[in-house]
Amino acid sequence: MANLVTSLCCVVLAAVVVAYAQRRSQLVARNQYERMGSDVTMQCGSLDNDASVSWKVNGTDVKARHRVEGPRLVLTQADLGHNGLYSCFQNPHGERRDTINLRIGIPPKEPAVTCRSNTYPKGFYCSWHQQHPTYIPTDFDVDVQHNQRALEVQRDSVHKNRCHVRFPEVFSSFPYKVNVTAVNALGRAYTTISFEESTIVKPDPPERVVATPIRNNVRRLEVSWNSPSTWPDIDNFPLKYFLRYRPLIRDQWQHVELSDSTSHTITDAYAGKEYIIQVAAKDTEIGTWSDWSVAVHATPWIEEPQQITSTTEVDPVIETKPSPTPASIEPRFGEAPTSRADRSLPFSSPLLLGMLLLFMW
Repeated sequence: MANLVTSLCCVVLAAVVVAYAQRRSQLVARNQYERMGSDVTMQCGSLDNDASVSWKVNGTDVKARHRVEGPRLVLTQADLGHNGLYSCFQNPHGERRDTINLRIGIPPKEPAVTCRSNTYPKGFYCSWHQQHPTYIPTDFDVDVQHNQRALEVQRDSVHKNRCHVRFPEVFSSFPYKVNVTAVNALGRAYTTISFEESTIVKPDPPERVVATPIRNNVRRLEVSWNSPSTWPDIDNFPLKYFLRYRPLIRDQWQHVELSDSTSHTITDAYAGKEYIIQVAAKDTEIGTWSDWSVAVHATPWIEEPQQITSTTEVDPVIETKPSPTPASIEPRFGEAPTSRADRSLPFSSPLLLGMLLLFMW
């Protein structure tokens, strides 16, 4: 009797577990990826062909061009507008039986792959990207071969489409082969490139470029910079540099190639003109030039204008005094006024006297 009860309990428990699993599968959406432009068919769980169901997308009725065939929903010429969360409900009680997360996309194309060594002779990195979007998750598998041996590939922690590889040896004459395969739910495509180590060496641009005017030299600028911090062994693998500069008023650059010096004096600058200056770096023997450094601006020394002292003579200020008041012609008090004839007498008296003496003679 006890064994019978135990068996019944196990059967009931198994049925509960199955029912719970089925119920959970109805609630958790499953992803379905389909190719853009194709007709898409979604099956409502495991219902029979004669089952009657209704469909909703994102909680609303399906408005896109479609047809329902028993437990299946068919969308014609699917595009990105058909993306969504589709749910099916069994009639007549409307019990939800399945949920599908539909994603429309395209298979991947051959990825574009480039490799470069900015840490020579330590190692190199490769990066890749899809030249056209796929609209659905796409992963990349990377394989690097050298001298018929697979090399360890370390994926970059920041750039998801980049990996790092250490050089197994320096000055190798064997080429490297890198294969990158793009994979998603709709297909796969790959690209393979081969190269020798000397062809991918390209330093990062020089850092901390500074340009300063030289006092009392109106046509000179002193330029200095640091080698790129990513270059690991500047003593054994020295760099040479390429300097370019131009005044802002002109479009033509002037160039100077330097050996391993990290400074240079420009001696032919235009006086008083602002200059733009950049520097590039390259391994002295192999590889290609780096990109240009961040541009800096500088102007040659300009003599400070001296304060000009005015030499214009100032007319002296002549102090003026009021003129004395002319003597009054008014009569004085206590004197008898004289007539006009009386005032003329002193002038006519000698003449009368002379005439009188003439007649008497």
